[in-house]
Amino acid sequence: MRISIDAKAKVNIGEFSRGGKSREEEPEEALDHDMNPDIKMVPFGIFEPTTDHLSIVFSTSVETSDFVVDCLELWWEENKERHADIRKLVINLDNGPHVSSRRTQFIKRMIEFADNTGLKIQLAYYPPYHSKYNPVERCWGVLEMHWNGTLLSSVNKAIKWAETMTWNSVHPAVHLIDKVYQNGVKLTKEAMKICEERIERSGNLPKWDVTIEPAFG
Repeated sequence: MRISIDAKAKVNIGEFSRGGKSREEEPEEALDHDMNPDIKMVPFGIFEPTTDHLSIVFSTSVETSDFVVDCLELWWEENKERHADIRKLVINLDNGPHVSSRRTQFIKRMIEFADNTGLKIQLAYYPPYHSKYNPVERCWGVLEMHWNGTLLSSVNKAIKWAETMTWNSVHPAVHLIDKVYQNGVKLTKEAMKICEERIERSGNLPKWDVTIEPAFG
């Protein structure tokens, strides 16, 4: 099975103009700049190209490797019964800083994800400047058009609007992870050596093609 994952640009929460058009008879009053929003939300998407199923997970903390893998774990727990016959999961992603194959905490968490699910994981990265070909990127464009004329004045309002968007007539599953994440979490060189023994890097594309076998298949 193949999934496409990526984070969208942070969303500023507040009475800010978003430059879009609403269907209201009278335009809503909005602030003309968003220099210091009280809250910024990180949207993360997991898209199944073959089923058009989209999951969007929000965080009010920061985007980190731990947040990304927590999103994957939430998605799998919610959908594992639909995919009970799946033994291998191919993940299309860009080589951003939080999901890089050289990001030690990300590789550690992905090994744990493979072990906990019993799935063989293949990380298939897009090369630099080609992330626009990642299928989930098209979903972000639809979301932006859907809510662009709306004042996203609260976390709950942003979530409710995300729930009402559709991709090919299918509403996404939307969640909020209420957890504080820490930047800069990384492994020691010794710990990463142990992780490197658990993964297989492509001989031709070692940074862009990584396979993780579960400890117990």
